[in-house]
Amino acid sequence: MEIRARAPGKIILAGEHAVVHGSTAVAAAIDLYTYATVRFPSASDDESMLKFQLKDPAFEFSWNIGKLKAALPNFSRPNPLTPTPCSHEFLMSIASLVEEQNIPEAKIALASGVSALLWLYLSIQGYKPATVIVTSDLPLGSGLGSSAAFCVSVSGALLALSGCVSLDCSQQDWISFGESELELVNKWAFQGEKIIHGKPSGIDNTVSTYGNMIKFRQGDLTRMKSNMALKMLITNTRVGRNTKALVAGVSERTMRHSDAMEAVFSAVDSISKEVATIIQTPGADDITITEKEGKLEELMEMNQGLLQCMGVSHASIETVLRTTLKYKLSSKLTGAGGGGCVLTLLPTLLSATVVDKVIAELESYGFQCLIAAIGGTGLQICFNSS
Repeated sequence: MEIRARAPGKIILAGEHAVVHGSTAVAAAIDLYTYATVRFPSASDDESMLKFQLKDPAFEFSWNIGKLKAALPNFSRPNPLTPTPCSHEFLMSIASLVEEQNIPEAKIALASGVSALLWLYLSIQGYKPATVIVTSDLPLGSGLGSSAAFCVSVSGALLALSGCVSLDCSQQDWISFGESELELVNKWAFQGEKIIHGKPSGIDNTVSTYGNMIKFRQGDLTRMKSNMALKMLITNTRVGRNTKALVAGVSERTMRHSDAMEAVFSAVDSISKEVATIIQTPGADDITITEKEGKLEELMEMNQGLLQCMGVSHASIETVLRTTLKYKLSSKLTGAGGGGCVLTLLPTLLSATVVDKVIAELESYGFQCLIAAIGGTGLQICFNSS
């Protein structure tokens, strides 16, 4: 039996950084996915290994099942229906097993992801031999929710093969989980995210699990349904950033200029709420769609200006803004800033020729360009019984 799961990445449409200070933010799924394939050996294979293959970057990790039993003895009876946090003791034992795989120093950031995968696998499937293959459309560490999509796709595939969720195995196309199954996947994925990030907000894995869009404020998440077919050009500047340092920088600026920054956060809150309203408002004709896109462009520009006020822009981001502005397109950073990715709204009536010119110019700076539809489906799975 083999199963493949896919989970989308995410963008922040409005409200990043300000959300830490009480403002509303809006996040959306994108149709760029991480795929997890789980394959159990047949009875005749006499396989006694657990293998993880990461295709991008290309690494393979493997453990003898007997060694896993000796090092981590508590998984004889996995309980997939009860998402469980990984204790510090178990995390240290898992880290030792991962360390033995000799991950190159330049790729050591992968270790936490492999640890999360190992914890999720053993917790849901126990000591079964298997091969888990992970591929992704998402650039790693760029603010597009790659780690959450990783945890969601892996959790979804493992749970689908656990026998604890009701699914039609005869379907050959992508199918979705039911609401209660998605809730279970989301809880498991959050446990994986905690291994990777320590104290994640839960926003990324929730968007990846359920898809579409989410409005959130001070821990309160509201799922939204988009009534607009939005398309974005996502420019990856390839500039790494320190999210914790950027968040701390905004907090320090707030302490120095409390009244001014309070006004900034209030403005961002209004922008996020208006973005949510526009996206959820029905409107099918070209005139209405064009008007809504025009409003979103203005709001993106305002949000970007306020992010600059917070001090989280970067020279690479400013290069993207200048380039897209030459073509009368509106852009904003998404996520932590300080590099990472920039969103550019691609209006419905924009010609493909203009898009090609913009991409060519951005790529001439060494940036990576991706085009993504916004607000699509969340986790889906596909069975292959051959």
